[in-house]
Amino acid sequence: MSARFTIARLGSQGDGVAEAEAGEVFIPFTLPGETVSAAREKDRATLMAVLETSPLRIDPACRHFTDCGGCALQHLEAEAYRQWKRDKVVQALRIKGIAGDVGALVPCAPHTRRRVVFTARRSEAGMKLGFVRALSSEIIPIEECPISLPEIVAALDRLKALAELVCATTKSFRMTVTVTGSGLDVAVHESGKLGENQRRVASNFVIGEGLARLSVDGEIVVEPKKPVVMFGGIAVALPSGAFLQATQAAEQAMADIVGQHLSRAKKVTDLFAGCGSFALRLAAKSEVHAVEGDAPALAALDRAFRFASGLKRVTAERRDLFRRPLTFKELNAFDGLVFDPPRAGAEDQSKQIARSDVPLVAAVSCNPVTLARDLRILIDGGYSLKSVTPIDQFLWSPHVEAVALLEKPRKRR
Repeated sequence: MSARFTIARLGSQGDGVAEAEAGEVFIPFTLPGETVSAAREKDRATLMAVLETSPLRIDPACRHFTDCGGCALQHLEAEAYRQWKRDKVVQALRIKGIAGDVGALVPCAPHTRRRVVFTARRSEAGMKLGFVRALSSEIIPIEECPISLPEIVAALDRLKALAELVCATTKSFRMTVTVTGSGLDVAVHESGKLGENQRRVASNFVIGEGLARLSVDGEIVVEPKKPVVMFGGIAVALPSGAFLQATQAAEQAMADIVGQHLSRAKKVTDLFAGCGSFALRLAAKSEVHAVEGDAPALAALDRAFRFASGLKRVTAERRDLFRRPLTFKELNAFDGLVFDPPRAGAEDQSKQIARSDVPLVAAVSCNPVTLARDLRILIDGGYSLKSVTPIDQFLWSPHVEAVALLEKPRKRR
């Protein structure tokens, strides 16, 4: 049964929030100031109709909006959207008592996302390939995706055909598609054990369609062309399943901010270095020690350095920084540091950085909450926060990247 609600504000996930007698109600695809009709179930409600529309409401860019589960805010006017994203960072810092200079949001253009994770499943009507509806297991087949690079959208039919060829399960499985300089890199997960005939047919399909690589559950099935990405001017052969920033423009923006901050450092350490998106760029001016727990990613970084020219020395260390963070004594060998951990942040590593006397630190994060926690640790350890730059890498979603720059006076020895 539907009821009438007035939307007071946007929540952290982009849902409209209405105040009701029994508490807050979260209603997706609504905006502050709107009056809506919605069917409530506990603290959530399904939008039935917008009765009074906000002047900030615009037409969405995609026909699948509200269905596919990928975007939360295509209906919000651009400037208001950018301000909301920036405020997520501001509020996370404020909760931790941090008053810093938070810059304007670096925007994300449509049609720029180079990595997309689809869900596929074989049904009686044939193979479904698309995104999963929010709070559901229903797959919404898609025909367009205005956040993704055109190369991915143009390949939807081929990807659906490939999903059919590798499917050996009645359950849903994931297909991660990455645009590289060599073509599309396709990594399939939980599609079932491939038979020999499936391998042969899928391999022939990949070769015939000009795809760069197919891997299933981390095993490379066929790799006609090594998938290569460029970090600055350095070519890196991307391991299957390796972490890669979602858009090239956001990666470059973060690298520019970090590089400028650390430009005076002669020896830099890059923690959670991945395949080297920061390390290889920083090596143009500084010696770099890259630390990463994932062996294939670290090997790709090391290999790229060895085949590159014009770089200063880059050393690589495999180390689980969650279990064994670099100690403050180890960190004191460097005069610059960048760390870019997963969403959980780097609490224990931050405690060691806080005890160190590394003068220049850049903290990169895709989670404002854990970033604020880690910055609080660094500030309490004597660092001063110089700036925070929010970066919209995940267009129309509630997620936001940020780069924070910190300094500490170098101790005299």
